[in-house]
Amino acid sequence: MKSEQVKKGLEKAPHRSLFKALGLTDEEMKRPLIGIVNSKNDIVPGHMNLDKIAEAVKAGVRMAGGTPFEFQTIAVCDGIAMNHIGMKYSLGSRELIADSVEIMATAHAFDGLVFIPNCDKIVPGMLMACARLNMPSIFISGGPMLAGTVNHARVSLSQVFEGVGAAASGRMSSEELEILEQNACPTCGSCAGMFTANSMNCLTEALGMGLPGNGTIPAVYSERIRLAKQAGMKIMELVKNDIRPAAIMTENAFKNAIRMDMAIGCSTNSVLHLLAVASEAGVKIDLPYFNELSETTPHLCKISPAGNHHMEDLYRAGGVQALLNELTRQNLIYTDCMTVTGQSLGDNIKDCPVQDYEVIRPLDNPYSVTGGLAILFGNLAEEGAVVKKGAVAPEMMQHEGPARIFNSEEESVEAILSGSIKAGDVVVIRYEGPKGGPGMREMLTPTSAIAGMGLDKDVALITDGRFSGATRGASIGHVSPEAAAGGVIALIEEGDLIRIDIPAHRLEVLVDEAILEERRLCWKAPDLKIKTGYMKRYAQMVQSASTGAIFNS
Repeated sequence: MKSEQVKKGLEKAPHRSLFKALGLTDEEMKRPLIGIVNSKNDIVPGHMNLDKIAEAVKAGVRMAGGTPFEFQTIAVCDGIAMNHIGMKYSLGSRELIADSVEIMATAHAFDGLVFIPNCDKIVPGMLMACARLNMPSIFISGGPMLAGTVNHARVSLSQVFEGVGAAASGRMSSEELEILEQNACPTCGSCAGMFTANSMNCLTEALGMGLPGNGTIPAVYSERIRLAKQAGMKIMELVKNDIRPAAIMTENAFKNAIRMDMAIGCSTNSVLHLLAVASEAGVKIDLPYFNELSETTPHLCKISPAGNHHMEDLYRAGGVQALLNELTRQNLIYTDCMTVTGQSLGDNIKDCPVQDYEVIRPLDNPYSVTGGLAILFGNLAEEGAVVKKGAVAPEMMQHEGPARIFNSEEESVEAILSGSIKAGDVVVIRYEGPKGGPGMREMLTPTSAIAGMGLDKDVALITDGRFSGATRGASIGHVSPEAAAGGVIALIEEGDLIRIDIPAHRLEVLVDEAILEERRLCWKAPDLKIKTGYMKRYAQMVQSASTGAIFNS
């Protein structure tokens, strides 16, 4: 056991003395020491219940003969951080989470780890740490929120953001917006659509790092407490059998995750995070790889904001396991991949048929024969850009329009809410990338304002920043190279024609290369927007979004 480094031998008497200061008995010290990595805090609604999850995990560890030790990581609520300086810190928290777990797990010589995330950057940050440390590990999330109800229709946080645009344009009264505000988020848990948090928690199942149900069992169901106890017991089997993440998060496991991503229409952020996790796992994937798998993966599921179903519907339809089972009918899944159950993915899903083909469509009746995400390339995105094409209106799959240029999110929101953006426009928000932001803010406020004003079928938005999983419409993000690195997005001028062709995976500005080169000669790299603290260091270390916005090694 790795923990023998801190508890066995004559020279470890001081260490044992410190363990006894914690109240541990000799019997408890002889058992495997299990780190419980909890992201609980009092400000993230998705993390309100993680104290109960942690207690259940610890009970499971003890039942199976281990000794648990809980420690915390930071966690940012993207919804609360949205549209102010706080959002610059969200993506940057991913690296801090990974580093802090590495420090705690290594310094205290744990034998295994149970990760308890829920919301956006915490899941990938923990997955990165898990891959880096390569010690027996398992994930148990806090689970998704239930949808709210307004006028007999189910709603979630995305409708509130869109309600801001609707109220600003007179399409919704302030009283109606207040009703939405009161009812959209009725329980604890990660917000109820296929937003980034739920996307990433579902992907832990496809990667093999979470037990079946980890991504979809609602936060308020007692079944999740039982799953947490099972995770606590299961980590002891993983430790005993020395089953490590490197044996689970293989190249084929990442292929399974990308297939699921495409079939279910996950958040565009999932691309960024899968690239980063794969890098830590030593698995080589790149942006063209996503298009390659998308071409042969049908889009079977539209969860809010792409459709009217929510996470609880996916749960009742059989969840991730049923979706993966459906994909095996065309041999699209590597069923021999090892998982944290100690069994193969095929063993996990063989008895999990789809329970509701209205929620998870059959292979012979998909929403699209290709996946729900697309990577675009062209002179405007030489390294790539990402769009959630499953949430784009058919009218906007191909679009050509004049650029409306904004050098920050705030400038764009002011223009959108004032009615300055017209049908046909292409809103360009730049200097919001990993370096330029810094931190690659999510643009949920401008995209929701466009949708709420009824322009999502007429106006496109392009940015080197990111989008929330709650975004819908022709919203194209992660444009790389970013503006702060001298990408072509920095050279576009007001009125330049931009051509979007999502089926052809193209994103282009219709300006002669010679003119772009003239503009480049006049362009100057901007000063850092944050000149002190962590985000200054982040801007200096972070790489392009096309790498997953990982740090320079």
